[in-house]
Amino acid sequence: MPRLSTEALTTLDARVEKPLYDRSAVRPGIVHFGVGGFHRAHEAMYLDRLMNDGKALDWGICGVGTLPHDARMRDVMAEQDCLYTLVVKHPDGTLEPRVIGSLVRYLFAPDDPEAVLEALADPATRIVSLTITEGGYLVHPVTGEFDHSDAGIQADLAPGAVPGTVFGFITEALARRRDRGIRPFTVMSCDNIPGNGDVARRMLTAFARLRDSALAEWVEGEVPFPNSMVDRITPVTTEADRQRLAEQFGVEDRWPVVCEPFAQWALEDSFSDDRPPLEAVGVQLVPDVEPYELMKLRLLNASHQALCYLGYLAGYRYAHEVCQDELFTSFLLGYMDREATPTLAPVPGVDLDHYKHQLIERFANPEVRDTLARLCAESSDRIPKWLVPVARERLAAGGEIRHAALVIASWARYAEGVDEQGEPIEVVDRLRDTLMERARRQSEEPLAFIADRDLFADLVDDKRFVAAYRWSLDSLHAKGARGTLEALAGGAIA
Repeated sequence: MPRLSTEALTTLDARVEKPLYDRSAVRPGIVHFGVGGFHRAHEAMYLDRLMNDGKALDWGICGVGTLPHDARMRDVMAEQDCLYTLVVKHPDGTLEPRVIGSLVRYLFAPDDPEAVLEALADPATRIVSLTITEGGYLVHPVTGEFDHSDAGIQADLAPGAVPGTVFGFITEALARRRDRGIRPFTVMSCDNIPGNGDVARRMLTAFARLRDSALAEWVEGEVPFPNSMVDRITPVTTEADRQRLAEQFGVEDRWPVVCEPFAQWALEDSFSDDRPPLEAVGVQLVPDVEPYELMKLRLLNASHQALCYLGYLAGYRYAHEVCQDELFTSFLLGYMDREATPTLAPVPGVDLDHYKHQLIERFANPEVRDTLARLCAESSDRIPKWLVPVARERLAAGGEIRHAALVIASWARYAEGVDEQGEPIEVVDRLRDTLMERARRQSEEPLAFIADRDLFADLVDDKRFVAAYRWSLDSLHAKGARGTLEALAGGAIA
């Protein structure tokens, strides 16, 4: 079978949707750093929808890779004319493949840094979007400030340096636009972090200030950094995914993307210039993203933590296995309804009750195969942001905290490094050694794990929380995860 390319589009199986627009008429209006699975399942998908409706043909995407491993994407995009297949995996096993055509150019920065700079400086480029992962913003884990000690940043700050980092490229391009009298582009973060636009603004202006204080002032005053909330489960593409696409649909794609049916994007409507009419394809353009962020953090993200440790301890290894067990889903809904939801403000355009039940359905999708080990990883970066604020707000309001206390206790039990079957647990966390040492002291010091105020704030000082936490931890040791959930459901808790 022919590999995916412009020429091969006319020969594709009729079940494979393909671009209905003339791709030769598409002109880049967006430069995107970090062309991975999520970008291709999300932003690029939304733009492809617009183009299929005859809109936004001047908003094609020029992808940019700056890291050594991005050379593979360069090669695949070159071979496939920047086309790829997005495969939606439905819970019943149905696959829905669609060839996406909104990505029209790809540049591997180490090959030609000047080409990247001129693409960024081109007046046609009105948005620079980012999916560079949380670590890509170089936020210092202790101070929260820009970590300029990074070797790549130091190299970019050398006089006359050719940029090598995202910060270096964007800053140099903005300097060129300022000097040429061209309006600045909008920097649009699509990374899954709270206040992503605010983070991008702080880190980029910090870098610019190290290079040129006047430029930093101009960036701070002229460049918009809209916040956004993005959501779509996009597992890593496997060889089995590639083979299935080829065998069932006759598409030879070296790097397809697989994803769940659900997609959401709430985007602050703050741009320096024109923007694509994204609201026409379901994007929520809003004045304030925070209600959407908190909804996702405290319902979706925190619920992942509510299921992962308990599920793993009970012997499950995938999220869909846990969410096909009524005992566990009842616990999740109890957490969401009685503890998380009361901490949320109204979310415009969202029915929270529907959203919560939809989350359970998404987690239960057996085609996604999200591993509990992945959800359990790096918990010290997750629990303090997603769950601890819920517990503290509910305590302050005199509300229920039993579910949150059990989730934290299940993390403490998981961090002991042995599951209920006596099998070792590979704890993956930047604080692994510290966490495991505290967890192993719990039999003598029941509060050893939650005594860390950097992780748990003042929860250890609250008698009501401590009572619920100790009950949960004791029950997990005595009855296991399933027995503890049954006891909680029966009301047997301090």
